[in-house]
Amino acid sequence: MRSNAIATTPGGLPADVPGGFEVEYTAEDGARLRVPLADATLVRFSEMQPSRRIRARKGQRHLPGRWWSATDARHVGYESWLERDHAMWLDWDKAVTGIASQPFRLWWPAAADQGRPPSHVPDYFAERGEGPALVVDCRPEDRRGPRDLAAFDATRRACAAIGWEYRLAGALDPVATANLRWLAGYRHPRYRVPQPAAALRAAFAAPVALMDGAEVAGDPVAVLPVLYHLLWRQELTADLSVPLHPSVPVVLAAA
Repeated sequence: MRSNAIATTPGGLPADVPGGFEVEYTAEDGARLRVPLADATLVRFSEMQPSRRIRARKGQRHLPGRWWSATDARHVGYESWLERDHAMWLDWDKAVTGIASQPFRLWWPAAADQGRPPSHVPDYFAERGEGPALVVDCRPEDRRGPRDLAAFDATRRACAAIGWEYRLAGALDPVATANLRWLAGYRHPRYRVPQPAAALRAAFAAPVALMDGAEVAGDPVAVLPVLYHLLWRQELTADLSVPLHPSVPVVLAAA
């Protein structure tokens, strides 16, 4: 049986971390661990369980679900379509090597007029092969109340203290996001078929209209799914700020 008891692990770094922050997370075996902020840099959050369950109920405004991440071949939870779209962009980011939803609960000391110490669970944690890890909160600007802003500011300060990047994300560019949603439908490795992929790379060695290059590479019915997969993989590139259409220029990505 998995234990729900909170265990405090001994930290190898000083306990007086900046601002008195602590990080609570759920390990693979279900154990809940709480460590000083500085020790959180040693945790592989992409391999841990979510710290908070995403719930669905009848009549709720948001539509939760799970995004299959091509980055690490597993599902990532989301609570709204805005979060789903931000998870998609993280999945597309070549610098990201792992994504965790509801990765940890950040605790910090209560003010003198507060009771229980405040806490906050960010929406995503993105590991990067190079550069700092990224912590993301997704919230439309018109839905950021005073308590939310205080939690976001505390999270930003905690991230800055240990060298993580923090991003408070709102609405995305609608055209680029619609394009990426289309390409994401072909993100699974099953669309990486060697022969048409090689033909497409040759066809788009120089900028060519999308459909023209597809017809050069073979039967469009067969090669278009592979073309979209290569665009998702950024092995081929196109301007995503304009709607994808048969005449949009596509070219092989620079080595």
